Amino acid sequence: MSKKVLMVVTNHTKITDDHKTGLWLEEFAVPYNVFKEKGYEIKVTSIEGGEVALDPNSIEDRAEWKEAEAELEKTHKLTKEDSTGFDAIFLPGGHGTMFDFPDSKTLQYVLQQYAEEDKVIGSVCHGPSGLVNVTYLDGTPIVKGKKVSAFTDSEEKEMQLDEHMPFMLESKLREKGANFEHGDNWEDYSVRDGNLVTGQNPQSSRSTADKVVEALES
Repeated sequence: MSKKVLMVVTNHTKITDDHKTGLWLEEFAVPYNVFKEKGYEIKVTSIEGGEVALDPNSIEDRAEWKEAEAELEKTHKLTKEDSTGFDAIFLPGGHGTMFDFPDSKTLQYVLQQYAEEDKVIGSVCHGPSGLVNVTYLDGTPIVKGKKVSAFTDSEEKEMQLDEHMPFMLESKLREKGANFEHGDNWEDYSVRDGNLVTGQNPQSSRSTADKVVEALES
């Protein structure tokens, strides 16, 4: 039986009126291809459904990403039903996620079910913004006491976008009790703690996806 992976992406399109954002393409396309190569079944969903906007800075004309990109033209809307029938969930980033992932009750519900059943949860860069408000049924944050990585505060400051974010992701994860780990800015860094897999930045897209595969195959 082939494994089934649920991918959830952002629909949010702007940071400020003159600064467009969205999904960071590499963080979706690279893991998508890794899962495809393994023969996994993939369902692509977004918070609102429909066409997904890409962060303009992430658009690259790469032939090997075309199939993944085509999936973004008409995504399914994430529903509570997506909490069953999959072996793993994966949250790619992009600054858009900072605005529509943390407060999505549907995403919180789905992630809570995966965490309760100890299914594989993978996430990269700003994708872990979807984890910050998720708890187990007893109210414990799912990141508490876990090794977690994500886009760092120093990377955010280097991009000069810190003042436009609803919160700083690294700081928020630490606040929720995560044992935050990271490499140098813009270096590939990902970490697996049991069935929770997280990566630091776009450069970590492949290693994060590879660790998700490791978790699924172990």
